[in-house]
Amino acid sequence: LKETGERYLLVASRVETYFEEGSYEIEERMKGTELKGRRYEPLFDFAQKNKPSENAWKIYNDDYVSDESGTGLVHLACFGEDDVRIFNREGIPIFDPVNEEGNFQEDMDFLSGLNVIEANRPISQKLKEKGLMFRQETIEHSYPFCWRTDTPLIYKPISTWFVNVESFRERMVEHNRKVHWVPGHIRDGRFGKWLENARDWAISRNRFWGTPLPIWKNEEGETLCFGSVEELEKASGSKVPDLHKQHVDELVFEHQGKTYHRVTEVLDCWFESGSMPYGQQHYPFENKELFEANFPANFICEGLDQTRGWFYTLVVIAQALFDKPAFHNCVVNGLILAEDGKKMSKRLKNYPDPTKMLDQYGADAIRLYMLNSPAVRGEDLRFSEKGLIETTRTLLLPLWNALAFLTTYARIDGWEPTPENLEISRNNPLDLWILSKLVGLIDEVRTQMDLYDLNRSVAPFVGFIDLLTNWYIRRSRRRFWKAGQGSDKLEAYATLFQVLRNLSRVIAPFVPFIADGIHRTLKLKGDPESVHLALFPEKEGQMKQDPELEQRMDLVLSAVTMGRALRAKHQLKIRQPLQTITLITATPEAQRILEDLDELIIDELNVKSVEISRDEKDLVQLSAKANFKLLGRRMGKKMKAVSQAIAAMNPEQIRLYQQQGNVELEVEGEGIRFEIEEILIQRSQKEGLLVETDNLLTVALDTEITADLLKEGLAREFVNKVQNMRKEKNLDVMDRIVTRYHGSKALETSLETHSDFIRTETLTNTLSSESNLEGEDWDLNGEACRISIEKAA
Repeated sequence: LKETGERYLLVASRVETYFEEGSYEIEERMKGTELKGRRYEPLFDFAQKNKPSENAWKIYNDDYVSDESGTGLVHLACFGEDDVRIFNREGIPIFDPVNEEGNFQEDMDFLSGLNVIEANRPISQKLKEKGLMFRQETIEHSYPFCWRTDTPLIYKPISTWFVNVESFRERMVEHNRKVHWVPGHIRDGRFGKWLENARDWAISRNRFWGTPLPIWKNEEGETLCFGSVEELEKASGSKVPDLHKQHVDELVFEHQGKTYHRVTEVLDCWFESGSMPYGQQHYPFENKELFEANFPANFICEGLDQTRGWFYTLVVIAQALFDKPAFHNCVVNGLILAEDGKKMSKRLKNYPDPTKMLDQYGADAIRLYMLNSPAVRGEDLRFSEKGLIETTRTLLLPLWNALAFLTTYARIDGWEPTPENLEISRNNPLDLWILSKLVGLIDEVRTQMDLYDLNRSVAPFVGFIDLLTNWYIRRSRRRFWKAGQGSDKLEAYATLFQVLRNLSRVIAPFVPFIADGIHRTLKLKGDPESVHLALFPEKEGQMKQDPELEQRMDLVLSAVTMGRALRAKHQLKIRQPLQTITLITATPEAQRILEDLDELIIDELNVKSVEISRDEKDLVQLSAKANFKLLGRRMGKKMKAVSQAIAAMNPEQIRLYQQQGNVELEVEGEGIRFEIEEILIQRSQKEGLLVETDNLLTVALDTEITADLLKEGLAREFVNKVQNMRKEKNLDVMDRIVTRYHGSKALETSLETHSDFIRTETLTNTLSSESNLEGEDWDLNGEACRISIEKAA
């Protein structure tokens, strides 16, 4: 330094961090290797007094030293992993000044007896007094604390027993490649990388409890390791009634003229976990054939954190003993965190009481919520009670209501699941469609379960519940309601019974209690008592998959879904009838399907008519856009020009492309042919129309509400309110009622106009308007109405 003449040695890239420009001169530059072996004077002489060594207080080289912080020179204490590695490499004796309580030893001068955390201040003060403090800073960094007491922890070198993992590391990596992991990225990712960098495993712990290491040692350091109680008894000449530490520690014996005592350490508890396949069978002392027939395990499952725990120790021990993997299939779930993203903690109480959750929502809701979450994809789940509520509302209640729907109307009609009733021929497209979907569900769940993929096993079931309850049963309700015992009604009963009975077996692993409830309710003669004693379903009777029928119904569902979206987007209740829905499709086949099934669309979307066409010019404006994902690689450097040519397509070219499935465009003087899906057709609605569109279908709603449509809308709202009141009064579905109401003249006119519809839908014998009525007040689309119902005599 120019001002003081002090001379410093530090890495070149950090000079300006510590000294202002112009305040210093660089006398010499050298490589770090040139410093190797130079001696330096220690800051304190504690170690010199206790363990003097020629190799201590020298400069050594190692690549863990960084030039991004500090001075490029790192002081070696004997506490860190890298420190101990270099101590051992360079033959430096380890001097540990800290006892097991984390306090300095008694011969440490001014530090004697101080806790290591408390010693920071006096050490700094002493360095200042000696003129050895260059700079003092406070930095913020992560630090380990005891997870129970929040006590700060330190690294400390201790004598440890190791398994020589590095000697067979490559074989572990090789065997791991043969294991089927779910999710698959764990194999070569988190777990594979951990194996590739596996170090020797420290298997001993200095605790007063645990499984004692079966090693006896004499004063010369010679050891005996015992593999059984019999071996230990033979060597010691004593019976071994108990293998716990306090008993075996008393076994002291002579061997070849030398006295042997057991070493003090116990086993790492993870060694015990990794020994589970052998310990549970008492192998090799018993069940040898049973063990060998079932090892490696076919399947195991645990959390993501076990890649460094149980999974790893299983693999290490299996490799060391048998040169085999420990398992063939491994399912890894993510961690369940509190809703705030933190680890669940009893101390912090940042999660809902599990007992209350079980009591309130049931075990099935919790199981299904977790199975249908990122947790089964090896990702973290922030546990939320809202998720349980949603799972119960959208999946479990609809499923249970489907069973209640079947049993209620079967009881009313006296329908029984006799062989004759169940073997009835099915002709209704809805029945054939839901049976086809059921077959697909059975096949998909079986396939994914065979692959141990829980997420993809549950997803089809979740989707099926929606199709069953919100489409099949909704569309079939009037088939169950109509009078008599016609063939269509009997087909509906047989179909719903068959679907729910088979569904209970499909979903048994996911929601075992509800599945068993459905099974016991619908149990046939010869069926096992519980669904969990039944076999996974096979195709039976008229159960067969019909991809063409599914495609037809999927198109109708798409039209209905888009129509519902239009209504929701523009706040048009489904109970308010509209005049017309217009469907535009690109192919004659799609047009024919929609024409054949237009009654489903009319009824579901509450419209008076459906108009179907293949010409959408009056509804939307069409434009074209390049599908970069498909065209990017094929077009290469021409992609920009191709994109511009596609964007410039006129309506006639777009229509031609839709009809033919291909089109040829000129790009930079060259004719290029584009196939289906390489060009994306975009649609934007014209002013004044409500239009929803995807790549295959366009839906437009006529939103004009005439006086007649308004009256019918009021009548449907009235029916809805009466049905709600029936539920509140716990009336049976077949109870007839008397209904009275009071409202405006306009409302009275609307209800009188649709009185037949109201009486039929609500099972009303007498419908009358009365003034001075006591009842429940409702708002029917802005019309005030008071309603009273009572069970008919």
